[in-house]
Amino acid sequence: MQHISLGTLDVSRIGLGAMTMAGVYTSEGGLDDAESIDTIHRALDLGVTHIDTAEVYGPFHSEELVGKAVEGRRDQVVIATKFGNLAWRDGRPELALNSRPDTIRVAIEGSLRRLRTDHVDLYYQHRVDPDTPIEDVAGAVGELIAEGKVLHFGLSEASAGTIRRAHAVTPVSALQTEYSLWSRDLEDEILPVLRELGIGLVPYSPLGHGLLTGQIRSVDDFAPDDWRRTNPRFTGENFTRNLALVDEVRAIGSEIGATPAQTALAWILSRGNDIAPIPGTRRVARVEENIGADAVELSADQLDRLNSLTPASGARHDEANMARVDG
Repeated sequence: MQHISLGTLDVSRIGLGAMTMAGVYTSEGGLDDAESIDTIHRALDLGVTHIDTAEVYGPFHSEELVGKAVEGRRDQVVIATKFGNLAWRDGRPELALNSRPDTIRVAIEGSLRRLRTDHVDLYYQHRVDPDTPIEDVAGAVGELIAEGKVLHFGLSEASAGTIRRAHAVTPVSALQTEYSLWSRDLEDEILPVLRELGIGLVPYSPLGHGLLTGQIRSVDDFAPDDWRRTNPRFTGENFTRNLALVDEVRAIGSEIGATPAQTALAWILSRGNDIAPIPGTRRVARVEENIGADAVELSADQLDRLNSLTPASGARHDEANMARVDG
């Protein structure tokens, strides 16, 4: 597995996202923790060094799984986790933006305990909190870095202006945001800022929430409680148009013996040596397929064809979730 740098942090250029291991796409009864742990172990065996999770996944379940899976192999793994999407009410977690410095202190202690470690390699603000100045957030994480509890600072779904302000207080190593063949908005403004400042990019949902795997052809492929049923890109005429994009990716992949997922990931990898996607899965077979993209080489003509694909139809999130993205 080839490696790249996120700022000064060395990671495998394909990582593993552990969100789905907490049931984000699947109801609780459909989870298999043993299978998720096997998937993490297989990823490590294949050279993945970058595992991504967050306190809100579950909440807490994904972090607990990652902690259990990497115990005894901690020195092989860059663990990334996130804060700022949970608040506490009457001793119970609830989904809410909260990045106050005192909350960050509570969050890191919980994450360290669940991850069974004394430090987090990459600590992201999960969503920008409009009620807490980003300078205060960066300062609080900077204190954790000074104490050795965090090694690198990251932001998620932050605007170019927010990135600059945070970086001026505590160096930002990585930005995590959605980036794929069907979500390229950041190329105009955010990506140039990242490269100006020496910040790496960690694309989440690099396979378009599963659509770019080529395995999804209808909303009937989703469980009844799967949130993608209400995502604008999976509904109505948008879905039909977006399936045509997948068919083009499949056709290009077939020319070199690659799956649609491998083709889509290979395209991301071609965009620069400062980009490390984290395709999420809880299946061993899927992690093996995704990591196979490391060996896929696309010709100049194939890259041109992928670059010229029609952009995805529909907003990438519903209104409520887009409102949580820093504008």
